[in-house]
Amino acid sequence: MAVKAMDLSEVMFHVCSKLANVCERWKFAIAGGTGDGCKPGKVVRPVAPMPGFGGKMYGLIGRMIAAEGRREELMAILKGSAGGRMPGCHSYIVARCNEHPDGIWVTEVWDTPESHKASLDLTAVQDAIAQARPLIAGFDNRFETEPVGGVGL
Repeated sequence: MAVKAMDLSEVMFHVCSKLANVCERWKFAIAGGTGDGCKPGKVVRPVAPMPGFGGKMYGLIGRMIAAEGRREELMAILKGSAGGRMPGCHSYIVARCNEHPDGIWVTEVWDTPESHKASLDLTAVQDAIAQARPLIAGFDNRFETEPVGGVGL
C-alpha cells in the first residue's frame, strides 16, 4: 500500500482542522495575517493566551468531611454533578482521603474564578448541592491555586 508523502504545510492544515473541530475554545489566526483560519503554507498561532498556553487558570483544592459512614454516597453525588457540562471547567476530580475515613478531596481547574462562580448557578450543580448538603459534616481545608499545566490540561 502506497503512503502519500505530505509536506509540513499539509500536515499543519490537517492537524489544525482536527483541533478546530475538537476544541471550540481554541481560536486560531494566521500569524501576522487576516485570521481567516488554517490554510496550507501558513504558520498558525493561538489568537490570545488560552489556559495551558500562557493564560492563567484558577484552581481549587478542598477537603470535605462526609457525615459518618456516608462518604461513598456523597462521592457518588459529587461525581454525578461533574458529569454535566460546566463551561470553563478543565478538570473536576473527586478522591477519597486516605487520612480520614470520611474525608473527600475535590480538585478543580477552571479558566477563571468567574467560571467557577458561574457554575454554582447551573441547575445540575444546584441539584447536586441540595442532594449533598445533608451528607456533609463539614469542610476543613481549602486552597486556591494557579495551575500552570500538566497531564489533561
